[in-house]
Amino acid sequence: MAILLTGGAGYIGSHTCVELLNAGYKLIVVDDLSNSKLNSMVRIKEITGKDFKFYKTDILDREALESIFVENSIEAVIHLAGLKSVGESVQMPLHYYHNNITGTLVLCELMKKYNVKKMVFSSSATVYGVPEYVPISEDFPLRAMNPYGRTKLMIEEMLRDLYHSDHDWSISLLRYFNPIGAHESGRIGEDPKSIPNNLMPYITQTAVGKLEELYVFGNDYPTVDGTGVRDYIHVVDLAKGHLKALEKILTSKGVEAYNLGTGKGYSVLQIVAAFEKTTGTKIPYKIVKRRQGDVASCYADPTKARKELGWLAEKGIEDMCRDAWGWQEKNPSGYEDVLQDRNTSFVF
Repeated sequence: MAILLTGGAGYIGSHTCVELLNAGYKLIVVDDLSNSKLNSMVRIKEITGKDFKFYKTDILDREALESIFVENSIEAVIHLAGLKSVGESVQMPLHYYHNNITGTLVLCELMKKYNVKKMVFSSSATVYGVPEYVPISEDFPLRAMNPYGRTKLMIEEMLRDLYHSDHDWSISLLRYFNPIGAHESGRIGEDPKSIPNNLMPYITQTAVGKLEELYVFGNDYPTVDGTGVRDYIHVVDLAKGHLKALEKILTSKGVEAYNLGTGKGYSVLQIVAAFEKTTGTKIPYKIVKRRQGDVASCYADPTKARKELGWLAEKGIEDMCRDAWGWQEKNPSGYEDVLQDRNTSFVF
């Protein structure tokens, strides 16, 4: 029996692949490579020394996805595939609703057809919208403020309804906070296709000279230094959270949501200072106006994940900065594209 991982070639997916393989799981990866690179798969094989199957498939392609269920004995699904830019979702809402929600519908229908009723779903802290206070626990009101967040919230509700219709399902909803960092080897990391939407790749690309300066969006928030505060979590800790959630769904039934964060908030300028101290690299920055929809402070209460999953983030902000820079310094242009045109399915 194997674990099917959708979106496995991406930033979080690739690190989750490493943890799954190192833990001894048989792995099948599905990714359409629309926002990822095939070379991440090659490097996962280098890091782990383990074989796994890869399919270049869009989960919206029902026929192609069904063939994967026919060809393989699948025990559970970790579902990461989806579009993920908040700003882009505001500009292209229909594209986001169709891709994220319809893709998940297709996947769930096939899971039901082939009696695969165990799922770990990649959700997001954006489902909370603007919190009234912090830290945020799982029982906070859910009120996503943009199309991306609403797709995550709608899928959460869909999966809850699925369980209520059939109590054989076992589902973990993982609400990510702000993953940064990279694998300590520097072989896999975050490789945004254009100007980064997230803070850390913006910092590392400025450090490596790809960008002239970092834009800091607002310095008049009611925080320690006026810049926005977020819960930054090392991507390897986040990946290990998927393993703990997988262990949970393999041995239980039901549907539960879990925050995956550190429980500690850092401001933008605190992250910049930590990066400069850890790497010895100066980051020029410019204060610009706030972005619409940004909140002053957002960080998790991870108590439920600790109690029910036995998971706790272990890496600190220095680890996150060091590993993010280790990836960017070794890969100033990100992954190479030399394998990007391969369209077939194969074993790495």
